[in-house]
Amino acid sequence: MPSPRRPVLALILAAASWGFGTVISKRAVDEIPPLTLLVIQLAASLVAIALFMRLGRLPLRSSASPHLRRLGLLNPGLAYALSLLGLVQITASLSVLLWAAEPLLILLLASLFLHERMGTTVIVLFLVAAAGMTLVLYEPGTGGELLGVGLTLAGVACCAVYTVASRRWLAESDATAPVVIGQQAYALGFALVLVSGASLLGGGGAIWPTGLSAAGLASGVASGVLYYGAAYGFYLTALRQMPASSASASFYLIPVFGVAGGVLALGEHLSPAQWVGAATVLTAVAAILMPSWPLMRRP
Repeated sequence: MPSPRRPVLALILAAASWGFGTVISKRAVDEIPPLTLLVIQLAASLVAIALFMRLGRLPLRSSASPHLRRLGLLNPGLAYALSLLGLVQITASLSVLLWAAEPLLILLLASLFLHERMGTTVIVLFLVAAAGMTLVLYEPGTGGELLGVGLTLAGVACCAVYTVASRRWLAESDATAPVVIGQQAYALGFALVLVSGASLLGGGGAIWPTGLSAAGLASGVASGVLYYGAAYGFYLTALRQMPASSASASFYLIPVFGVAGGVLALGEHLSPAQWVGAATVLTAVAAILMPSWPLMRRP
């Protein structure tokens, strides 16, 4: 495949990893509380990345800025915690709709801090993709409390800042894998602090699984390798070579892969509106990414 198209392929693989990882996480969360699941997922991801790097004879450390590694505290660390707290007070459908704002926020931040410029047509395509994602995921009865909306939007903001900051500092790194392992080591430390704090505050019932099967544990490990290891590796690889604003369009593909995974693995069925939404997302994202291929280059 010609070099300029490789970042696009990496973005598609990242979206697929996040989407399918979400489906597998649904199986794991039936047996494992969310915070504990995050610890298992991040630990599995770190082990998988370390093995990958050892087999490839890659160094565990790089010349990247320490700030780049510490971004793991922001995402998946703080972003996940805020989203989890927000989800307690709002419906899952409303949460998904709020997360549709992330690519648009990245578009704004990239324009302000990275001086990336996107035309009116591209902005319209972003809105079309957001509308398509809404068709794919919307369920009646969407609602929630104002605090829950605020916490979720704070999580969205953390992820948007993460993308723009990563794009800024990735040019200073000589490899992607050490960056991923460094970020997730910070995120794992943050998750362990959260679990310890919740346990000390008397939330042990929400931390420790009451029963854990081999299938549940395997789902936790597999979802971690996909959702954190593969997805972040592919995403940061693409982000090294293309504008953050263009890369963020791939986030609209995540629910499409998630729904596809539900159809394949869980026997779920799509409504006509969901099919229309999926087609709308695919068309809009393709239109956004294709013109940016000539702009992609190695830093």
